[in-house]
Amino acid sequence: MDFEQLINNITPDIHASLKRAIEIGKWPDGRRLTQEQKELCMEAVISYEQRHLAQTDRVGHIDRGSKAEGELCDDQPAPANNQNQERPLKWSE
Repeated sequence: MDFEQLINNITPDIHASLKRAIEIGKWPDGRRLTQEQKELCMEAVISYEQRHLAQTDRVGHIDRGSKAEGELCDDQPAPANNQNQERPLKWSE
């Protein structure tokens, strides 16, 4: 079975089990995941989610659309003329 077939055969329950194993570093029976197993599980979870889940439901999604009006995200490039320009902090309660 190749990787594509494997990903196509993952069920939502298997997907949840793989995510849980990555989160806690152990299989359901208590055995620790090796580094190679973690990497393969992550690759499988990411591939499964790209095929079956909306972008907003995937692991690692950052919702940048829910910021309050006027509030900036850190993904804005720094001004080209002065890279070390100080910016005031905004405190909110």
